[in-house]
Amino acid sequence: MKRHWRLLSILTIVTLTAVGYLLIGIGAKVTAQTSCGTCNWYGTNYPVCCNQNTGWGWENNRSCIGCQDCINAGQSCSNCTKCGSGGGGGGTSGSCPSSLTCPSGIRCGCYTVSGLGANKRALTAAGGSQYMMAAAMMETEKMDTNYAFCDGKSGDSCCCGVTKANFYEARTAGCANTSSGYSTWCQGMNGSRSTDVACWNRIRSYWGNLYWAVHRNGESGKNNPNTTDIQNFKAANDWTNQQLNGHLTDDVRFWCDIPAI
Repeated sequence: MKRHWRLLSILTIVTLTAVGYLLIGIGAKVTAQTSCGTCNWYGTNYPVCCNQNTGWGWENNRSCIGCQDCINAGQSCSNCTKCGSGGGGGGTSGSCPSSLTCPSGIRCGCYTVSGLGANKRALTAAGGSQYMMAAAMMETEKMDTNYAFCDGKSGDSCCCGVTKANFYEARTAGCANTSSGYSTWCQGMNGSRSTDVACWNRIRSYWGNLYWAVHRNGESGKNNPNTTDIQNFKAANDWTNQQLNGHLTDDVRFWCDIPAI
Protein backbone atom coordinates (compact mmCIF):
# COMPACT_ATOMS: atom_id res chain seq x y z
CA MET A 1 0.00 0.00 0.00
CA LYS A 2 2.88 2.39 0.91
CA ARG A 3 4.55 1.70 -2.45
CA HIS A 4 1.26 2.47 -4.19
CA TRP A 5 0.89 5.84 -2.41
CA ARG A 6 4.53 6.70 -3.11
CA LEU A 7 4.06 6.01 -6.83
CA LEU A 8 0.87 8.11 -6.85
CA SER A 9 2.69 11.02 -5.16
CA ILE A 10 5.49 10.91 -7.73
CA LEU A 11 3.00 10.89 -10.59
CA THR A 12 1.17 13.88 -9.04
CA ILE A 13 4.40 15.90 -8.71
CA VAL A 14 5.41 15.12 -12.31
CA THR A 15 1.94 16.10 -13.55
CA LEU A 16 1.89 19.40 -11.63
CA THR A 17 5.40 20.26 -12.84
CA ALA A 18 4.43 19.61 -16.44
CA VAL A 19 1.32 21.77 -16.08
CA GLY A 20 3.43 24.53 -14.54
CA TYR A 21 5.85 24.53 -17.48
CA LEU A 22 2.92 24.50 -19.88
CA LEU A 23 1.37 27.55 -18.19
CA ILE A 24 4.71 29.39 -18.24
CA GLY A 25 5.04 28.61 -21.94
CA ILE A 26 1.54 29.85 -22.63
CA GLY A 27 2.22 33.03 -20.65
CA ALA A 28 5.41 33.70 -22.58
CA LYS A 29 3.58 33.15 -25.84
CA VAL A 30 0.84 35.60 -24.88
CA THR A 31 3.43 38.18 -23.83
CA ALA A 32 5.25 37.83 -27.14
CA GLN A 33 2.03 38.17 -29.08
CA THR A 34 1.14 41.44 -27.29
CA SER A 35 4.51 43.12 -27.93
CA CYS A 36 4.20 46.15 -30.22
CA GLY A 37 7.80 47.32 -30.09
CA THR A 38 10.26 49.11 -27.84
CA CYS A 39 10.96 52.82 -27.53
CA ASN A 40 14.37 53.95 -26.31
CA TRP A 41 13.08 57.08 -24.56
CA TYR A 42 16.17 59.20 -23.91
CA GLY A 43 18.21 56.19 -22.82
CA THR A 44 15.47 54.16 -21.09
CA ASN A 45 13.60 51.38 -22.89
CA TYR A 46 9.80 51.38 -22.63
CA PRO A 47 7.33 49.03 -24.32
CA VAL A 48 5.24 50.58 -27.08
CA CYS A 49 1.51 50.66 -26.40
CA CYS A 50 -0.61 48.28 -28.46
CA ASN A 51 -3.89 50.11 -27.87
CA GLN A 52 -2.84 53.71 -28.60
CA ASN A 53 -0.39 55.53 -30.90
CA THR A 54 0.06 58.70 -28.85
CA GLY A 55 0.58 59.54 -25.20
CA TRP A 56 1.60 57.36 -22.27
CA GLY A 57 -0.47 54.33 -21.28
CA TRP A 58 -0.58 51.31 -18.96
CA GLU A 59 -0.58 47.83 -20.47
CA ASN A 60 0.54 44.45 -19.13
CA ASN A 61 1.14 46.06 -15.71
CA ARG A 62 3.74 48.45 -17.16
CA SER A 63 3.94 51.99 -18.45
CA CYS A 64 4.00 52.18 -22.24
CA ILE A 65 4.35 54.97 -24.81
CA GLY A 66 2.56 55.53 -28.10
CA CYS A 67 4.82 54.81 -31.07
CA GLN A 68 3.99 58.10 -32.80
CA ASP A 69 5.12 60.13 -29.77
CA CYS A 70 8.32 58.09 -29.64
CA ILE A 71 9.05 58.73 -33.32
CA ASN A 72 8.03 62.40 -33.23
CA ALA A 73 10.49 62.99 -30.39
CA GLY A 74 13.28 61.57 -32.56
CA GLN A 75 13.78 58.52 -30.33
CA SER A 76 14.56 55.00 -31.50
CA CYS A 77 11.43 52.90 -31.96
CA SER A 78 12.34 49.25 -32.60
CA ASN A 79 9.83 46.88 -34.21
CA CYS A 80 7.10 49.48 -33.86
CA THR A 81 4.53 47.68 -35.96
CA LYS A 82 1.75 50.08 -34.96
CA CYS A 83 3.51 52.93 -36.79
CA GLY A 84 5.24 50.89 -39.47
CA SER A 85 8.73 51.67 -38.17
CA GLY A 86 11.64 49.28 -38.20
CA GLY A 87 13.73 51.27 -35.72
CA GLY A 88 16.75 53.49 -36.17
CA GLY A 89 14.85 56.59 -35.08
CA GLY A 90 11.59 55.80 -36.83
CA GLY A 91 10.20 56.99 -40.10
CA THR A 92 9.28 55.51 -43.47
CA SER A 93 9.17 56.81 -47.03
CA GLY A 94 5.48 57.57 -46.54
CA SER A 95 2.90 58.40 -49.18
CA CYS A 96 1.01 61.51 -50.24
CA PRO A 97 -2.69 61.98 -49.47
CA SER A 98 -5.03 60.83 -52.23
CA SER A 99 -6.30 64.40 -52.63
CA LEU A 100 -5.32 67.90 -51.50
CA THR A 101 -7.28 71.10 -51.00
CA CYS A 102 -4.88 73.93 -51.83
CA PRO A 103 -4.93 77.39 -50.21
CA SER A 104 -7.21 79.77 -52.09
CA GLY A 105 -5.60 80.96 -55.32
CA ILE A 106 -2.34 79.04 -54.72
CA ARG A 107 -1.12 75.93 -56.54
CA CYS A 108 0.05 73.13 -54.28
CA GLY A 109 1.15 69.52 -54.39
CA CYS A 110 2.94 66.64 -52.74
CA TYR A 111 5.71 64.16 -53.56
CA THR A 112 8.34 62.09 -51.74
CA VAL A 113 12.02 63.00 -51.42
CA SER A 114 14.54 60.34 -50.42
CA GLY A 115 16.31 61.38 -47.20
CA LEU A 116 13.81 64.09 -46.24
CA GLY A 117 12.54 62.06 -43.29
CA ALA A 118 16.02 61.99 -41.74
CA ASN A 119 16.22 65.79 -41.92
CA LYS A 120 12.76 66.10 -40.39
CA ARG A 121 13.83 63.93 -37.45
CA ALA A 122 17.10 65.85 -37.06
CA LEU A 123 15.21 69.14 -36.85
CA THR A 124 12.81 67.70 -34.26
CA ALA A 125 15.72 66.28 -32.24
CA ALA A 126 17.29 69.76 -32.19
CA GLY A 127 14.08 71.16 -30.70
CA GLY A 128 12.44 72.44 -33.86
CA SER A 129 8.65 72.70 -33.86
CA GLN A 130 6.23 71.45 -36.50
CA TYR A 131 5.71 75.01 -37.73
CA MET A 132 9.45 75.49 -38.14
CA MET A 133 9.45 72.29 -40.17
CA ALA A 134 6.74 73.76 -42.38
CA ALA A 135 8.75 76.97 -42.82
CA ALA A 136 11.82 74.95 -43.80
CA MET A 137 9.79 72.83 -46.22
CA MET A 138 8.68 76.04 -47.93
CA GLU A 139 12.30 76.91 -48.74
CA THR A 140 14.22 73.83 -49.89
CA GLU A 141 13.39 70.36 -51.14
CA LYS A 142 15.31 68.53 -48.41
CA MET A 143 14.96 71.09 -45.61
CA ASP A 144 18.72 71.61 -45.53
CA THR A 145 21.28 74.40 -46.00
CA ASN A 146 22.77 73.04 -49.21
CA TYR A 147 22.36 76.30 -51.12
CA ALA A 148 24.57 79.30 -51.96
CA PHE A 149 26.06 81.01 -48.91
CA CYS A 150 23.61 83.65 -47.66
CA ASP A 151 21.36 82.49 -50.50
CA GLY A 152 23.54 84.62 -52.78
CA LYS A 153 22.75 87.82 -50.85
CA SER A 154 24.52 90.08 -48.34
CA GLY A 155 23.88 92.43 -45.43
CA ASP A 156 20.35 92.42 -44.02
CA SER A 157 19.19 90.37 -47.03
CA CYS A 158 21.54 87.47 -46.23
CA CYS A 159 19.38 84.34 -45.66
CA CYS A 160 20.59 81.32 -43.68
CA GLY A 161 19.46 78.21 -41.82
CA VAL A 162 16.82 75.70 -42.88
CA THR A 163 14.09 78.37 -42.96
CA LYS A 164 16.30 80.91 -44.75
CA ALA A 165 15.92 83.47 -41.99
CA ASN A 166 17.14 86.91 -43.09
CA PHE A 167 19.79 88.84 -41.18
CA TYR A 168 17.48 91.78 -40.51
CA GLU A 169 14.89 89.72 -38.61
CA ALA A 170 17.63 87.80 -36.80
CA ARG A 171 19.78 90.73 -35.63
CA THR A 172 16.74 92.74 -34.57
CA ALA A 173 15.51 89.78 -32.53
CA GLY A 174 18.96 89.42 -30.91
CA CYS A 175 19.99 86.01 -32.28
CA ALA A 176 23.41 84.62 -31.37
CA ASN A 177 26.42 85.82 -33.40
CA THR A 178 24.55 88.70 -35.08
CA SER A 179 26.80 91.28 -33.39
CA SER A 180 29.74 89.78 -35.32
CA GLY A 181 28.14 90.49 -38.70
CA TYR A 182 26.01 88.58 -41.17
CA SER A 183 28.77 86.27 -42.39
CA THR A 184 29.66 84.93 -38.93
CA TRP A 185 25.98 84.64 -38.05
CA CYS A 186 25.30 82.68 -41.23
CA GLN A 187 28.12 80.24 -40.57
CA GLY A 188 26.67 79.53 -37.13
CA MET A 189 23.15 79.05 -38.48
CA ASN A 190 24.23 76.64 -41.20
CA GLY A 191 26.66 74.78 -38.96
CA SER A 192 24.38 73.95 -36.03
CA ARG A 193 20.72 72.91 -36.07
CA SER A 194 20.35 73.85 -32.40
CA THR A 195 21.67 77.36 -33.14
CA ASP A 196 19.29 77.58 -36.08
CA VAL A 197 16.33 76.47 -33.94
CA ALA A 198 17.20 78.88 -31.11
CA CYS A 199 17.37 81.80 -33.54
CA TRP A 200 14.10 80.90 -35.26
CA ASN A 201 12.37 80.68 -31.87
CA ARG A 202 13.69 84.15 -30.94
CA ILE A 203 12.50 85.54 -34.25
CA ARG A 204 8.99 84.12 -33.81
CA SER A 205 8.78 85.39 -30.24
CA TYR A 206 10.14 88.86 -31.04
CA TRP A 207 8.17 89.56 -34.20
CA GLY A 208 4.88 87.91 -33.26
CA ASN A 209 2.21 88.55 -35.90
CA LEU A 210 4.73 90.43 -38.04
CA TYR A 211 6.82 87.28 -38.43
CA TRP A 212 5.53 86.36 -41.90
CA ALA A 213 5.93 89.90 -43.24
CA VAL A 214 9.48 90.32 -41.92
CA HIS A 215 10.52 86.79 -42.84
CA ARG A 216 9.27 87.39 -46.36
CA ASN A 217 10.46 90.96 -46.98
CA GLY A 218 12.68 92.04 -44.11
CA GLU A 219 12.35 95.68 -43.04
CA SER A 220 10.16 96.44 -46.06
CA GLY A 221 7.75 93.76 -44.87
CA LYS A 222 7.64 95.30 -41.40
CA ASN A 223 6.68 98.65 -42.91
CA ASN A 224 4.12 97.16 -45.31
CA PRO A 225 2.89 93.84 -43.85
CA ASN A 226 -0.46 93.43 -45.55
CA THR A 227 0.44 92.90 -49.19
CA THR A 228 -1.20 90.08 -51.14
CA ASP A 229 2.18 88.42 -51.52
CA ILE A 230 2.75 88.33 -47.76
CA GLN A 231 -0.78 87.09 -47.08
CA ASN A 232 -0.26 84.28 -49.61
CA PHE A 233 3.07 83.46 -48.00
CA LYS A 234 1.41 83.13 -44.58
CA ALA A 235 -1.45 81.05 -46.01
CA ALA A 236 1.06 78.68 -47.64
CA ASN A 237 3.00 78.32 -44.37
CA ASP A 238 -0.18 77.59 -42.42
CA TRP A 239 -1.36 75.07 -45.03
CA THR A 240 1.98 73.25 -45.05
CA ASN A 241 1.93 73.05 -41.27
CA GLN A 242 -1.53 71.45 -41.37
CA GLN A 243 -0.49 68.90 -43.98
CA LEU A 244 2.46 67.80 -41.85
CA ASN A 245 0.16 66.16 -39.31
CA GLY A 246 1.05 62.49 -39.56
CA HIS A 247 4.08 63.23 -41.77
CA LEU A 248 6.66 64.43 -39.25
CA THR A 249 9.16 61.64 -39.86
CA ASP A 250 8.64 60.37 -43.40
CA ASP A 251 9.94 61.47 -46.82
CA VAL A 252 6.73 63.23 -47.86
CA ARG A 253 7.11 66.84 -49.00
CA PHE A 254 4.27 69.32 -49.46
CA TRP A 255 4.74 72.40 -51.61
CA CYS A 256 2.98 75.64 -52.49
CA ASP A 257 3.72 77.76 -55.54
CA ILE A 258 5.06 80.93 -53.87
CA PRO A 259 7.54 82.93 -56.02
CA ALA A 260 11.07 83.14 -54.65
CA ILE A 261 12.43 86.55 -53.68
